[in-house]
Amino acid sequence: MKVLNAEDVRRHLPILDAIEIVEKTMIRVSQGKANLPLRTVMDIDGTNRLGVMPGALSDPTIYGVKVLSLFPGNPARGLSSHIGTVLLFDPETGRPSVSMDADAITAIRTAAATAVATRALARPDARVLALIGTGEQAESHVEALTLVRDVSEIRIAGRTPERAAEFARRMADHHPGIAFTAAPDAERAVAGADIVCTVTSSASVVLHGDWIGPGTHVNAVGASIPSMQEIDAALVMKSQLFVDYRPSAFAQAREIISALESGTMTKDHVQAEIGEVLAGAVPGRSGPDGITLYRSLGIAAQDLACADHVWNTVQ
Repeated sequence: MKVLNAEDVRRHLPILDAIEIVEKTMIRVSQGKANLPLRTVMDIDGTNRLGVMPGALSDPTIYGVKVLSLFPGNPARGLSSHIGTVLLFDPETGRPSVSMDADAITAIRTAAATAVATRALARPDARVLALIGTGEQAESHVEALTLVRDVSEIRIAGRTPERAAEFARRMADHHPGIAFTAAPDAERAVAGADIVCTVTSSASVVLHGDWIGPGTHVNAVGASIPSMQEIDAALVMKSQLFVDYRPSAFAQAREIISALESGTMTKDHVQAEIGEVLAGAVPGRSGPDGITLYRSLGIAAQDLACADHVWNTVQ
């Protein structure tokens, strides 16, 4: 079995390729061409977790599993909080074919999925991006989102103003044509922004619906298990809500689960899976003043399709 490291993945999976791969994959998912058991997360010691995401795609057949250690203290050690492997199997024999770095796959495919949704749902004239979060996902989102919209200004909100300022300085060196600003807090970062992305590992709300004005597109990306929640129910209810995969959204998005349990919303409030919009089966944004929300949980189909592209390129 071949083993590919993070450098191999990044070399063979440029973000532009990943955006097109993820778009085609999401259409396949919404057409029923995927078997995607819900992510399982096992507690290790009260702080750290192990996540397992199996899946299969048809037409052509791709199947495998992503296994991730979720260690929130790792960034303080200079390591990613998500460390693990994506394992692909030979669809003809069932033998393991390749194992590759899951951290790199996850960072690239998640940002690519956000870019796909933003390209489909954000206003064409969107120019101002607000990012809540300063980790690896924030960095990959800057790269991806600037490929699908002509972003001229990016505002950063972090856990502390100092982190936001350091991230803004670093990104400005890589993207000299964009004005980066470290905001003192999330509310001021998103005020008047055209596109907002939450890319945190927060267990409590970092983005409130009453901060978001008409015409905004929001990507809620960071909270992937029910114990985490980045956005409040007010934002869910005032938005046109789109998801990556309904079963995941109804079972693992805390704000959606709570709204359903309380009767605040029904499942019909989800306007569509993003794959349905991409296929032209369901309309996206209703007009320039609408608020669109893409609730991303992340699904194994994205990991597997991107990993398969890497594997086919390497061979």
